[in-house]
Amino acid sequence: MPWTEHHSLGVAEMDATHRDFVDLADALQSASDAEFPALFAQLHEHTRAHFENEGRLMKACRFPAIGEHHNEHLRVLGELAHFLRSLSRGRLDLARQYARNLPEWFATHLATMDAALAACLKQRGMA
Repeated sequence: MPWTEHHSLGVAEMDATHRDFVDLADALQSASDAEFPALFAQLHEHTRAHFENEGRLMKACRFPAIGEHHNEHLRVLGELAHFLRSLSRGRLDLARQYARNLPEWFATHLATMDAALAACLKQRGMA
């Protein structure tokens, strides 16, 4: 899922973070078995910081769907942590399958929850 301008929400801070997420998710697709665990750990850490920052943005603009968006973030972070633990035990197959599904999840999350957050930030003059 290479980054395209179609992914852009028009909020520079969110777009930069999303571009980094896409780059990491893309790198996982072609990573060797030796590279995959470290890249997955990088994705987990990036996503944790990414979601933490979005949480601050949601609070700052008093985003009406903060609960739903936050819960989605918690769900994904839980999944990433689960697969990271599996990787530490040498189980790559399930984590690879999860990584293959990230582009579809990201496209949906971007078009729904993140687009709504971006609209809220723009409406309040915070973008």
